[in-house]
Amino acid sequence: MTRDLEHPRQTLSYAATGVNIDAADSVKAHIRKSMISTLDHRTLGIGSFGSLFHLQGYEDPVLVSSCDGVGTKLKIAALLGHDRTVGFDIVNHCINDILCSGAMPLFFLDYIAMARLNATQITQIVSGLSDACTQNGVALIGGETAEMPGIYVEGIYDLVGFIVGVVERRSILDGTRIVQGDVLLGLPSSGLHTNGYSLARRVFQIDQEPSNLSHHYAELNGTLGGALLEPHRPYHQILQPHLSHIKGLAHITGGGFAGNVPRILPAGVAAAIDKSSWAVPPIFQLIRDKGAIQEAEMYRVFNMGIGMVLVASPEHATELAQAIPDAYTIGSIIRRDKGDQLVWV
Repeated sequence: MTRDLEHPRQTLSYAATGVNIDAADSVKAHIRKSMISTLDHRTLGIGSFGSLFHLQGYEDPVLVSSCDGVGTKLKIAALLGHDRTVGFDIVNHCINDILCSGAMPLFFLDYIAMARLNATQITQIVSGLSDACTQNGVALIGGETAEMPGIYVEGIYDLVGFIVGVVERRSILDGTRIVQGDVLLGLPSSGLHTNGYSLARRVFQIDQEPSNLSHHYAELNGTLGGALLEPHRPYHQILQPHLSHIKGLAHITGGGFAGNVPRILPAGVAAAIDKSSWAVPPIFQLIRDKGAIQEAEMYRVFNMGIGMVLVASPEHATELAQAIPDAYTIGSIIRRDKGDQLVWV
C-alpha cells in the first residue's frame, strides 16, 4: 500500500484560501438591489454575462467612454469608515472626463476589489455609487466584485469606474476651434477631488498616525478627514445648456493645469492663466504650508480650487460668466510660436 493511501491528503476548498463564493453571492444580491434604483426604460437587462442598454433619440451618435480609479483617497475613506463618499467620487470623476468631449453620461460600471469581502464596506460603496448615478441620470448597469487575498491588505480596497456617454457627432468638443483671443473660465472644485492624495497623506503623516484625520482646523471649519473626503464635483448639469457656446473643456485632474489644459489646445496657441484671479481654498494652503511645498509643485499636483477649465469666445465667455455665477475668468488664449502651451501671468 502506498504512502498516499495510508495518509490521505487533507482536502482544500476555495473558502480555505480566503475566497468565499457564498459570501460573494450574498453581497451581489444586495448590490443588485442598489443597481435597480438607477435603471430606466433604456436598460433592457442586467445580471447576465453582459448588460444591455438601448440607445435612442440621436441622429448621428458617437459613444464616449472612460475608465478611472479613485486612487489613495480610498485609504482615507477606509481609515475613517466613510466608504460611501468614494462612490460619488468615481462616478463624478468619470462624468467630468467624458464631458470634456461634450458627452452626456448613459451608463456606468464599477470594479471593487479587496482581500476579503466586507459586506459593510461594499454596501456603503455601492450605496454611494447608486445615489451618485441616480442624481446624475446615469444607469448603474453592471460591475465586478473581486475577492483577492494575498494581493490586497485587509481593510483596504480598490474602486475603479467605467462610464459610457454619448454626443452627436456635430457637437463633439475637440478644441480645434480654439483661437488666439478666446477666454478661459474656471469652475470651482470642491476640494482635492481625486488627485494628490499620496502627497497629502505624506504631509499629514496619515499612514503613521491615522488619528491626524480627526484633527480640527479652524481654517477648514472642520476636521482634516472631512476636508479630504469632500466628494469630487460633477459639472455636466450646469454646463449642458451652454455646451454649444464652449470650444473646449479641460478636467483638472492628475498633473494639474499643465498636465490637462494643453491637451485641448491646437497648435499655435497657448493658455495664459492668472493665478490671482481666484482664491485658493484653505485646504490647499494648509497642505502647502504644512509640507513646505513649492508653489510650482502645488499647481502641478493639485487642482488648487479649479476643477474644470472652459474655453469660449469673448462674447460667449461674458454670457457664460453671467449664467454660471461661480465661474471665474482666469485667463486667455495667446499666440504660441514656441515654448510651453501653458504660461502663468
